[in-house]
Amino acid sequence: MQYVNLGRSGLKVSPLCLGTMNFGPFTSEEDSFAIMDRALDVGVNFFDSANVYGRHLGRGATETIVGKWFAQGGGRREKTVLATKLYGDMTDWPNDGKLSALNIRRACDASLKRLQTDYIDLYQAHHVDRNTPYEEFWEAMDALRQQGKIVYVGTSNFAGWHLAKAQEEARRRGSLGVVSEQSHYNLLTRAVELEVLPAAEDYGIGVIPWSPLAGGLLGGVLRKLDKGRSASEMMLNELAKHRDKIEAYEKFCDELGLDPAHVALAWLLEQRAVVAPIIGPRTMEQFTGSLPALEITLDEPALARLDEIFPGHRTAPEDYAW
Repeated sequence: MQYVNLGRSGLKVSPLCLGTMNFGPFTSEEDSFAIMDRALDVGVNFFDSANVYGRHLGRGATETIVGKWFAQGGGRREKTVLATKLYGDMTDWPNDGKLSALNIRRACDASLKRLQTDYIDLYQAHHVDRNTPYEEFWEAMDALRQQGKIVYVGTSNFAGWHLAKAQEEARRRGSLGVVSEQSHYNLLTRAVELEVLPAAEDYGIGVIPWSPLAGGLLGGVLRKLDKGRSASEMMLNELAKHRDKIEAYEKFCDELGLDPAHVALAWLLEQRAVVAPIIGPRTMEQFTGSLPALEITLDEPALARLDEIFPGHRTAPEDYAW
C-alpha cells in the first residue's frame, strides 16, 4: 500500500477510504467485523463513519459496531485512522444537531462513547451550518483538540467559498484549520471542479470523494442488468437519464480491458487534490473487488476519452467566462 498525506497534514492514509455506512443496516455485525479486519490486512487504514449512520437500526448504530470491533483489541484502534462526522439531528430536540458549540461538544462525547475510543483522528462537519459563525465553530473544535478528543478537523459538502471562509478564520485564530473535505465527486458529478477542488488545492485540503461510483452507475450497471441482476428503481431512473454515456463508458472500459468500477476509482485518484475515494461495501466481495483500482494508472489518451464521455469543468470563472 502506498500511503498518501491527508491534504497538507502529516497524517498518512491509504488511497482508498473504507466507508462504514452500510455496517448494521445492510451488513451484519459479523460481516462488518470481517471487512474491517480484511481492510487492515491489506493496508487500508482509513475508515469513515458518521454519528447519524444506522438507518432503521437507529442513529448511532454504525458507530456502535465500529466501537465493538475496536474493543476486540489486537491493535485495531491503533492501526486505524478513524474519521467520523457530526451535523445531522440525532433527536428532535433543537440542540442535538448542526454545528453549534454545544452540539459539537455533546456529539463528540457521544461518538467517543459509541466508538469506544479516547480520540477521533478526523472529526468532520457533515454539512455546512449557515447559522453558526466560524468563530464559534473553531472555538469548539480547538477546545476538543486541546482536550485530546480529536486530532484533525475536516468538512463535508462545503462550497469553495465555505472552505475559504473557514480557513481564513482558522488562520486568524492561529489554528491548523481544515485538512480534508468530503465532496460528491465522480465521473458523472463534476461540479466541484469549478471552485471546491481549486480552493482545496490552494489551501492544502485533501479531497475525499463520496459516491465515487455514482450509486452503482459507474460500476458496470449494464453488465449486471444483462446478467439478470436486479437494480433499484432509483438506479434505473438515473440510468435512463445517462444511458448513452454509460453505454459509451462501458464500451471504453471493455477496450481498456478493465472493470468499470476500477476505472472510475482510478480516474478519481488522478484528479487534483483528491486523496482517497470512499468505498462503501456491503459485502466482502465488494470490498476486495475495489482493491485492483489501486494498481491502475490511466494514461493521457484514456483520461481525455473519459472527459469526452463525461465532460467536466474548468476552474471558475474560465469555465463560463474569460
